[in-house]
This record gives sequence, C-alpha cells and structure tokens, in this order.
Amino acid sequence: MTSDFRTAIAHGLQALQARDMPRAASLLREAAAVAPAAEMPWIALANAEMASGQNDAAEQALDQQLLIAPREVGALLLKAYLREQAGDARAASSFYRTALNQAAVDGAVPPALSALHAHAARYLGEANAGFEAYLLDAVGQSLSPTMTEAIELLTGKRELYLQEPSVFYYPGLPQKRFYDPADFPWLEPMLALVPQMQAELAEVLGQGADGFAPYVHRKANRPAPNTPLLDNQAWTAFHFWRDGVLDEDNAARCPATMAALGHAPLPQIPGRSPNAHWSRLLPGAHIAPHTGMLNTRLICHIPILTAPQCWFRVGSETRGWVDGVPLVFDDSINHEARNDGSQERVILLFEIWRPEIDEADREAIGRIFQAIGDYE
Repeated sequence: MTSDFRTAIAHGLQALQARDMPRAASLLREAAAVAPAAEMPWIALANAEMASGQNDAAEQALDQQLLIAPREVGALLLKAYLREQAGDARAASSFYRTALNQAAVDGAVPPALSALHAHAARYLGEANAGFEAYLLDAVGQSLSPTMTEAIELLTGKRELYLQEPSVFYYPGLPQKRFYDPADFPWLEPMLALVPQMQAELAEVLGQGADGFAPYVHRKANRPAPNTPLLDNQAWTAFHFWRDGVLDEDNAARCPATMAALGHAPLPQIPGRSPNAHWSRLLPGAHIAPHTGMLNTRLICHIPILTAPQCWFRVGSETRGWVDGVPLVFDDSINHEARNDGSQERVILLFEIWRPEIDEADREAIGRIFQAIGDYE
C-alpha cells in the first residue's frame, strides 16, 4: 500500500508538471485517500483541483496543509485567493495579511509566488481603503484628530509606534509624539533671539563652518556605529554643551545662542547633560529610523536655517521645520529625518526633562546615570 500511494504521488506530480491537470488531480486524490497526511503534497493537489475548477476541493487540500504548517506562505496565499474568489473579503484579507507578515519574517518570497504576493499587497490596500470608507460612513466625517488617527491605525493606514528607548525605560508616561510648544512658555524668549542666532550661524558658516563635526563619530574603546553617516559631513553638530561639558570656544563665538539656551530648563547631570548643539543636515542626507536612549527627556528643535523638502518623522507623524515654529518631541519613539531638497538645514537642538516626571524621580534618574558612568 505504501508503494502504491507513493507511486500515485510521483505520477501525479509528473502529470502536474506536464500540465495534465485532470490526470494530476485524479492521481493525487487517489493518494490522498490513503497517504499519511504528513507525506501528502497538499499544495500540489490544491493546484490541480484549482486548475480543474474544483475550488472547494482545493481549499480542503490547503486546509490539510495549514494544519501541518500553519504559516506556510504558499498555502496562506492560495487559501486567501480562494476565499477572495468565493467573495469572502474578510477571510481573504486575514489570510493575505498573515501571508505577507510571514513572508516579511522569512525574508524572501519564492519566485513562483511573487505574482500572488504582489496581488495580496494590492488587494489589502484596496480592502483597507474600502473598510476605511465604510467606517467613516458609519461614524461620520466630523472626527477629532485623535479619532481620525485611531481609524487609520485600525485600517492599517498608519503604523503604531510606541516608546522604545534603547537603554532606560520609565513606566507610565503618555505615548505622545509631539508636545504643544505653548506648554513651554520659556520658548518664547528663545524664539525672540532667533534673528541674532541666525546671524551667529551665518558668521560661523561664512568662516568655513569651522566647529561643525560629524554628529556620528568613532569613540575610543567602543565599536563603530553601524550607519552610513559615521564620520560623515552630511550630518554635523556644532556643540555648545556636550555630556554636561561646556564648549567654551563655541560658546564664546555665539553669545546670543548661549543667552537663548539660558532660558531653557536644561537637565543638569554631571557627565551626562546639558546637551545642546546646532544640528546641520546637508542636501541628500538621511538620518535613518532610530530611537533614543531613554524616555525621560524631550528633544527640542528651534529652526535657525530652514530648508524646503526637508522633513522629520516621529512615529506615524511627519512634519517639516518652519520658521518660528519649535518642535518638542519624544525621541524614544521611532523617528527619522531626511533632506530631500537642495538647501542645508540647521536647527538648535537641546534636551529637557519630561514634564510628567517629578523632581524626586529626576534626581534618582540622574544618580542612576552618574553611577552608570562611574562603573568600571
């Protein structure tokens, strides 16, 4: 009996390769009746049944394969396609989405599945758009920005990004990408000094940008960061404070900028902060997606030299730098920046404590990082 079902499988696969679908289906059905499930080529049988117009039988074969291998991409894609043909959009979307997610995990799609894989992506895009329109019709168009985002997350139009600091996580903080600058009244006197800061920047750039150095650089006794911006002039910094140490030369050259920073409540942690610098991004530069080390701080950007087609994404929200409009954001949420224009961009960048953290915990966090720095 064993040799009989294996012979039937072999002949069935030969018929399938020869595109003799009726014979392939007949032989593989014969084998399926007696073969152990684990030895049966269920996807081959499904393909033969589909080619013969027997979609129900094809699904039964695919269901058997998915019992054995629930995340096999080929079986998931074919099951989704058959559900699509049956008019079951919700099931089709579910199987297509699972197939695409698994293919992303596997890292490659077999060439024979590439067309169906591309179809799955298109189908899901159209299905999401239709589902979103259905929901908006049900709940109405006059929604708050928060509800609009919630629906876009539900339909897959947006991706969910949460705090993921690489070193230190403080629990319970709101998952908030950008903060309203109006909540920080000390920004107003800083913005009043922007014209003087622009003049100082122009003078520094006019002197050959002396003092700017690659933001990502090699450090002694540490592995080099894995980024194309390592030691790259495309992204440079002109430091005023770095790891709690004042750059006296740069500070002396830019008194208005130092006066502006005097209005900001910069954290004071020996060996760690303040940190404040001009950040310069040249045309074509791309700061790849990344997250900061901790979620206990916010990063502030004050535009000094803006540039068109230069953008900044935090989580699922993208903004540009606009004259007179500071950005205050949580850098523990995935973020990136890119200069797609033809002009350089310079901002004044500095960090502040998150307002939700009380003074006692700020002091404790400071002691933690001092201890980390002192540890041998």
